[in-house]
Amino acid sequence: MDNFFYKIRLMFTDPMLRKRILFVIAALVVFRIAASIPIPGVDTVALRQFFDNSQFLGLLNVFSGSGLSNLSIVMLGVGPYITGSIIMQLLTMMSPKLKALYHEEGEAGRKKFTQYSRLLTVPLALLQGYALLILLAREGVLGSLTPFQMFSNVLIVTAGSVFLMWIGELISEFGVGNGVSLIIFAGIVAGIPTMTTQTLASYDPSQIPMYLAFLVAAVIIVAGVIVMTEAERPVPITYAKRVRGGKMYGGVSTYLPLRVNQAGVIPIIFALSILLFPQLIGGFLAGVANPVAQAVGEFLKANFTSGWLYSIFYFVLVFLFTYFYTAVTFDPEAIATNLQKSGAFIPGVRPGSATAEYLAKILTRTTFAGALFLSAVAVLPLAMQSLTGNQMLAIGGTALLIVVSVVLDLIKKLDAQLSMREY
Repeated sequence: MDNFFYKIRLMFTDPMLRKRILFVIAALVVFRIAASIPIPGVDTVALRQFFDNSQFLGLLNVFSGSGLSNLSIVMLGVGPYITGSIIMQLLTMMSPKLKALYHEEGEAGRKKFTQYSRLLTVPLALLQGYALLILLAREGVLGSLTPFQMFSNVLIVTAGSVFLMWIGELISEFGVGNGVSLIIFAGIVAGIPTMTTQTLASYDPSQIPMYLAFLVAAVIIVAGVIVMTEAERPVPITYAKRVRGGKMYGGVSTYLPLRVNQAGVIPIIFALSILLFPQLIGGFLAGVANPVAQAVGEFLKANFTSGWLYSIFYFVLVFLFTYFYTAVTFDPEAIATNLQKSGAFIPGVRPGSATAEYLAKILTRTTFAGALFLSAVAVLPLAMQSLTGNQMLAIGGTALLIVVSVVLDLIKKLDAQLSMREY
């Protein structure tokens, strides 16, 4: 306990660390101010009704840092930047040049790779902003916009997304922790007072057993998220003994940690991106004069904004994308090659291709547990909302997963900074 209070005191007494923490706070304040400035022509009543009827937009609002809920100038959040980074990572599978740039050219190569992600953010923000504004205009959330007004709004939300990308990178460079994750975290935390007020306003004494059950479930889910986020499958590694210059090197045993949840929240972002298309198509077809097209549009809007069919698709997509993203980011053959070059091996497994097959087999099993966990956390609040009718449970699981992951990462980063200053 004394060590804990000592570290807390050191956080605010060390000039450099205090400067970093204050920079993060100032940057997040700027973000929240921008998130409160709406774009022109918003019908707030229609917007609130539209959000109440769409679980998908509630989830999408999480990744926008709560900027979408009032159609602010940063309504796209850091979503386009995250999508651009994901696309660039996927392209490394198809382009040997990009793969070499990211994995083999060191810090300079990664900086150039990041620059490509930034450039890709702009067209993605333009496309996503236009699609969302068209959808909201068809739903009556936005007033009748002229082509010039639509063009202006698309430019505004694109600039807002690039602005948040810039703030996130400044936080990563001059603050503590990952800037993009902290922006999403700040948006979630900023919505807690409003959700608490709404819950208290709808308090019903007859529902006390349900409230107690929800609190117990919340504690269990938080504990489960922490355990699964930190869970690792250690693979034993031994370094062969080598003699150089009359000295003995190697002979050390360690382990290679394989995380159960290698993909983090990226599969959820993938799934949300895919589920956006049926809604956009449904909104477009609903405005067509053809009765068949209108019927198809109404079906897509009814089944891909809420309901059990939406939840099933969401579960399956998160599960599949967990495997997909893990396969993209973790290359067993590259790990096996690096181990062989450094004179390391897994006891009982031959170096080279046999080691790669062994690691791939372990990764397949651990990823299965991680995929089930992510899928369950993603759809559990939707199922609870359908059973209880409580709108406050719509985004709990995804938001909880992000909050816990960001807090754990921030604690590690702060602890690393404190340890560095102690030494």
